[in-house]
Amino acid sequence: MINMKTLSSALVLYCAFSATAEAKLYKWVDERGETHYGEVIPPEYAGQEKAQFEKGRKIKKKEAEEDTALEEKKAEEKRAAMEQRRKDQALVSTYSNESEIDLARDRNLQQVEARINSIQTLAKTAQSNLDNFRKEEEAAKKAKKPVHESLKTDIAEAEKKLEKLKQDLASAQQKEAEIRASFEADKARYRELTAPKKKR
Repeated sequence: MINMKTLSSALVLYCAFSATAEAKLYKWVDERGETHYGEVIPPEYAGQEKAQFEKGRKIKKKEAEEDTALEEKKAEEKRAAMEQRRKDQALVSTYSNESEIDLARDRNLQQVEARINSIQTLAKTAQSNLDNFRKEEEAAKKAKKPVHESLKTDIAEAEKKLEKLKQDLASAQQKEAEIRASFEADKARYRELTAPKKKR
């Protein structure tokens, strides 16, 4: 006697193949052990062993993986192309010349440059305080006197503060470099998009 479950699965598969001969179908098994067929594998089953069918024939695992990778690559390229078109459209509609891009860059740099100047001032003060604490420590050692715990604490805190300021400065300078690079790239792209078309 034919197993009805097997028969129904085969019938579904046959109908799917007949209706969409060009479509790719996948076969997977759920947590209850039931076999399913479809054009898309549910995310929760994407990592398990699966079979892919195309034009009614089963594709080998390696071939199926290559097909999937190729499809994903094409989809990613399509998304990237759409994103680039969106950015290009925004670029030419936002600016009417390269000078406006420079002005926008300078406006964006004002805040980060002010932060850099502020950090540099604080770092200079912190370094001066640390130098004074260390001189005091050195004088106590030369006089063969014990270095007070409070002075040791001051030195440790001053070193920690100065290190933090150095990290903040490096971060702000990195941000400044990124802003400059971004606007330079925008300007180069704007130049490409607005360049007169060469006549053939």
